[in-house]
Amino acid sequence: MDVDNITYEPVRPEASVYDDVKKEKTSIDDTLVIFVCVEKGDTLEMADKAMLDTEEYMKKLARKRLVIYPFAHLSNNLADINESRKVIEYMFKKAPAGIEASKAPFGWNKKLILDIKAHPLAEQSRSYSPNGEEQKIYKKAKPVSANTSLVRKSSWAGLPEMDHRTIGERLDLYSFQEISPAMVYWHPNGHVLYRELIALMRHLELKYDYLETSTPVVANLALWQVSGHLDHYKDNMFMFENESGAHGMKPMNCPSTIMIYKSRKWSYRDLPFRTATFDKLYRRELSGVVSGLFRVQELTQDDGHIFITEEQLLSEMSKLLQMVKETYEVFGMKFTAKLSTMPDDHLGEEALWEKATAALKEALENNGITYGIKDKDGAFYGPKIDFDVLDSMGRSWQCATIQVDYQLPIKFSLEYTGEDGKAKTPVIIHRAILGSIERFAAVMVEHYQGKFPTWLAPVQARIVSISQPANEYAEKTFAELKKLGIRTELDISDKTLEHKIRDAITMKIPYIIVLGKKEMESGKLTVRSRSGKQQFGVPMNEFISKIDKEIKERSLTLSY
Repeated sequence: MDVDNITYEPVRPEASVYDDVKKEKTSIDDTLVIFVCVEKGDTLEMADKAMLDTEEYMKKLARKRLVIYPFAHLSNNLADINESRKVIEYMFKKAPAGIEASKAPFGWNKKLILDIKAHPLAEQSRSYSPNGEEQKIYKKAKPVSANTSLVRKSSWAGLPEMDHRTIGERLDLYSFQEISPAMVYWHPNGHVLYRELIALMRHLELKYDYLETSTPVVANLALWQVSGHLDHYKDNMFMFENESGAHGMKPMNCPSTIMIYKSRKWSYRDLPFRTATFDKLYRRELSGVVSGLFRVQELTQDDGHIFITEEQLLSEMSKLLQMVKETYEVFGMKFTAKLSTMPDDHLGEEALWEKATAALKEALENNGITYGIKDKDGAFYGPKIDFDVLDSMGRSWQCATIQVDYQLPIKFSLEYTGEDGKAKTPVIIHRAILGSIERFAAVMVEHYQGKFPTWLAPVQARIVSISQPANEYAEKTFAELKKLGIRTELDISDKTLEHKIRDAITMKIPYIIVLGKKEMESGKLTVRSRSGKQQFGVPMNEFISKIDKEIKERSLTLSY
């Protein structure tokens, strides 16, 4: 894995043979990490082959640091523990010359945090056999016995209070189940958050003239062969075989969207062709590097692909940058931009790269966006702009990305008819503004610590009655708010008023409407915000007007 940072810390020995190390945290920036598992029959010759491949990969990515990380969880066919340690030590000694090599402790249970770079080659996997590199990437299904002990919820006990998994469980937003590793089960409350984020992007995409598409989740491997993903990404794909051949579940949307473009003829007058999709994607991950919603195997991106002429690149980039700014203003989040330039290992002519990079710089400057340069860190098919957003705790998260692609249009023989009547090749802009919806939801949960603005809150108001005589008025008020589309709950239980209010505050509901005899007689409301502010004698139409305005404007502040 190509990572911006790896941080690990030995917790306790978990094997009979282990390295003698101190229990202290190690943090390494901008490095390649190889997770190593030694199986029965593995040899030093296979280790040599693995290190040669690693050296080639490091040259391709221009990396100068390497971390060898023992990771026994990759297999249930492990070699003898002493033999495993010997092979890993051998690999460490065989690290390429001229680099900084490190080795994580062998035989220890370790805390692990990874910040993986956002490019298509950031994650690769290889398996080796005595006869050479393993080539099979799928097998026909065989009868298996199911381990029914897996039918249980994943436990997040012991996590910090500010962690999105802790908050998510407390607010009943989502859960993770052992039967679906690294895939989220959205509960009703959490699915509201998921839907509202997608609704925001659909609103903006309509404004910026996108057309929404959807494509099958499964495609024949021929699609990924043409796109090049089979060469670069096959070990991160879910694949299977049936009577019609070998297939894969899509890990990204671009090849399938390209097939929509290829289905008809295009003129320069038809471009830009802006597409958006929210299809599910599937990416295999190592079990030890998943982290709640931050890294999942089933995900949804607010994915967009824009087919343009070369001449349209600058104007389209300006529109995209405006869209990014408008999106993050909704959340009150600041961002920084990074322009990644041509890597040493790239496709296409340097003149095209220079032209595209110049257009990205001009677009950033024209829009008043300060940016840094990440030299030679572009995707292999084109330069890109990545955006880091700052949350309420000052932490930086990479979310939005805009990438220029000259290569896939060539690979798929895409064309449009130019103004001169000749066939020309379009350019594709790949873009995601929020990125993974699951990951962005985690950022939102931790950014707001569950105190979502009203438009994003799973429950926007809860009505509580003081006593049984007020129940009928509470039910009538509840029905009226529900009819207007305000997400409302009703509590007319026999709990004490203090208990009812405490329950609503615990769930971080923006507004608690308290109704008793006085409110029933006046036909008005007592409105209490989750911060504890309380206003008496609020007319129903005033409350509706204010909360409706908050929701429609996606306001960050409460009216009461």
